[in-house]
Amino acid sequence: MRGLARGGGLPGMGGGLPGGMGNLMSQMQKLQDEMEKTQEALADEEVTATAGGGMVTVVATGAQEIRAITIKPEAVDPDDAELLQDMVLAAVNEAIQKSKALAEERMGSLTGGLGLPPGLGF
Repeated sequence: MRGLARGGGLPGMGGGLPGGMGNLMSQMQKLQDEMEKTQEALADEEVTATAGGGMVTVVATGAQEIRAITIKPEAVDPDDAELLQDMVLAAVNEAIQKSKALAEERMGSLTGGLGLPPGLGF
């Protein structure tokens, strides 16, 4: 039975990680660092969505956090609270969708060459 070479790798592989694994690990660390920077930047980027012809405006970050909800006074009708609720819900959902699309675009530029399946949380 043959043992490991002195450098920790398989015999005949030069002693290091086999098959360029060291290089791959270095690339993966760089990718992880870039992804962390991108996630931090996404927390500062904003998307805006409106509903009801601009009566309700929602601002969200690229990290899917709601930063602001603005409701015009004329949108408030005590006799029709359900309409206002629907407008707020629509604007929030649109803001979240825009935020997710922004995050996928930014992260996709980093991971696009890796052939990862969609929906891995990026």
